[in-house]
Amino acid sequence: MPLDKPYLDVPGTTIFDADQSRKGYWLNQFCMSLMSAANRDRFKADERAYLDEWEMTEDQKQGVLDRDLNRLISLGGNIYFLAKIGATDGKSFQQMAGSMTGMSEDEYRRMMVAGGRSPDGNRYTHEWEGRDDREGGEA
Repeated sequence: MPLDKPYLDVPGTTIFDADQSRKGYWLNQFCMSLMSAANRDRFKADERAYLDEWEMTEDQKQGVLDRDLNRLISLGGNIYFLAKIGATDGKSFQQMAGSMTGMSEDEYRRMMVAGGRSPDGNRYTHEWEGRDDREGGEA
């Protein structure tokens, strides 16, 4: 019997639970391999060949090649493991987070210094039923 997961109803949020962990096991193991300088060198020399050594799905491999962190999270990636890809590319966690929001690093930094994202518009998916927009307007 599947567990009740009310947190699946929060738009834009992926909770790294047991199901996500199972789905992303090899993706996250690949990321952890990048802690070794020799593996980082092998990855940078031929990314596709190195990825093909891992039992990842093709979607996961393409997500890595595209550096599409949001997609990788949906495919079971854990942000703390995915950060190893950014570090391999010489990017800070802040640069990676900015890329996930569609903001530049500077825009992301200013938003966070100002107190983070506004909670306006954040709703459970079921709260949007019958509404005419996603910014809080009434139907």
